[in-house]
Amino acid sequence: MAASTSVVPVAVTAAVAPVLSTNSDFSDLREIKKQLLLIAGLTRERGLLHSSKWSAELAFSLPALPLAELQPPPPITEEDAQDMDAYTLAKAYFDVKEYDRAAHFLHGCDSKKAYFLYMYSRYLSGEKKKDDETVDSLGPLEKGQVKNEALRELRVELSKKHQARELDGFGLYLYGVVLRKLDLVKEAIDVFVEATHVLPLHWGAWLELCNLITDKEMLKFLSLPDTWMKEFFLAHIYTELQLIEEALQKYQNLIDVGFSKSSYIVSQIAVAYHNIRDIDKALSIFNELRKQDPYRIENMDTFSNLLYVRSMKSELSYLAHNLCEIDKYRVETCCVIGNYYSLRSQHEKAALYFQRALKLNPRYLGAWTLMGHEYMEMKNTSAAIQAYRHAIEVNKRDYRAWYGLGQTYEILKMPFYCLYYYRRAHQLRPNDSRMLVALGECYEKLNQLVEAKKCYWRAYAVGDVEKMALVKLAKLHEQLTESEQAAQCYIKYIQDIYSCGEIVEHLEESTAFRYLAQYYFKCKLWDEASTCAQKCCAFNDTREEGKALLRQILQLRNQGETPTTEVPAPFFLPVSLSANNTPTRRVSPLNLSSVTP
Repeated sequence: MAASTSVVPVAVTAAVAPVLSTNSDFSDLREIKKQLLLIAGLTRERGLLHSSKWSAELAFSLPALPLAELQPPPPITEEDAQDMDAYTLAKAYFDVKEYDRAAHFLHGCDSKKAYFLYMYSRYLSGEKKKDDETVDSLGPLEKGQVKNEALRELRVELSKKHQARELDGFGLYLYGVVLRKLDLVKEAIDVFVEATHVLPLHWGAWLELCNLITDKEMLKFLSLPDTWMKEFFLAHIYTELQLIEEALQKYQNLIDVGFSKSSYIVSQIAVAYHNIRDIDKALSIFNELRKQDPYRIENMDTFSNLLYVRSMKSELSYLAHNLCEIDKYRVETCCVIGNYYSLRSQHEKAALYFQRALKLNPRYLGAWTLMGHEYMEMKNTSAAIQAYRHAIEVNKRDYRAWYGLGQTYEILKMPFYCLYYYRRAHQLRPNDSRMLVALGECYEKLNQLVEAKKCYWRAYAVGDVEKMALVKLAKLHEQLTESEQAAQCYIKYIQDIYSCGEIVEHLEESTAFRYLAQYYFKCKLWDEASTCAQKCCAFNDTREEGKALLRQILQLRNQGETPTTEVPAPFFLPVSLSANNTPTRRVSPLNLSSVTP
């Protein structure tokens, strides 16, 4: 899979090559700024606008260079001079999206820059026609078999150039994109790795490579160039692979070496906190980012997801109106408006805006997933399944789509399908308790109770977000008449509820107290049983049972019945609930904490 490191960068002249060769450290930030400014210009000349924007934003975050150190434009070669007229005309057509026209005037050009624009124009022309046909004739949910007809021809031509070693870093990037579009993933990875060796400053090649890596093991086997750009790549891929601690450490290192003003890094840190559901931290960073860069639209859909989770209607409304004023036809804007309508329970309108986002960019992952959620709300399970499947086609690492498919098949009462999709979501998010609880419920329905117990315990061990794992585990022990383990789980559940200061008034708390009252009563531990029975009286559904139990305890005490001393394992309530000061015992791990399903 590794690409040869002996390839010489033929993209640029000898005068420019030293500037494009990058070091592995950040000791000379002035040299890094020169490299970023140069690559921003080179990518802009070739119509690679997103890479150009990324490089320019990163360069802007570094201190300005004095006039004497500003890099002169790269010298023009003989081939460039011959193709200058055709290139200038074609670039003007390219900029106004007349791709076929641009390709027509570039046909036969020999310079590297003109040849890349010729091939890239043909590729984008095919993509534009495919997208237009997809949206106009079929709609975003039924894309059918619409293909970019130019891909096979481009592959043949670029393959010949590649074998003759005539492709520069940009040509290799385009060749990799074509291979990826044709689902030739292994070949695409090899070419992208080669592209990063030939032209390590081109962020687009790193990003494409990132989209093809599915796990950390795959990453280890790549032979990547030893360059400072690799640090940005690793931080990005760690975020994508949900290795958030490693990603945050990388971004912190980048801030420490001098990129503290980079809006890109700040936004990536906010996305990382969003991925680990540290909502307060993520919101705080996004709010700071909005102050620094008020007209920024990138990642604002992620910001809107956070506002949605927190039900912050007024803030989400303000964000939606603000983005509408900036650019109402950006995919992020449509997703923000969709989230706003979803929060107001106007799911038809929300789905309409997510569809609009997909008309603008059919490969936009977030819109597919969010549209699946809306169809779920509207009970349209078949459309939800299609939307989630499209999301997975765009990015197989999207755990939300796998989890959504699991929920959909759960509604359809298809537990084996449901189990498969929940397992895939769990593989992507091994420390997310929601995936584990869903897996546990699925195993329970399939009567695989041992596996269900493992899942519920693991969900508790990794930090139960919804505080339901212990209750479900306790009920499972009840079902299996394992009263001691059930009591332990209920005690720990109550400890957790009261230790974090939550005021929980729902059925599960009353269920826990009712079970414990009965358990202590059977064990003849009258004080503990009395305390639990009194707590039962605070809930409507257990009040009568609590009163009846208190009467029984009083009657037995009056008869002189003494508490037993032959209980196999004493259990006690938290100090805040019990009059005695006996410390509570930690729940036994049941030898399941290290086992994942």
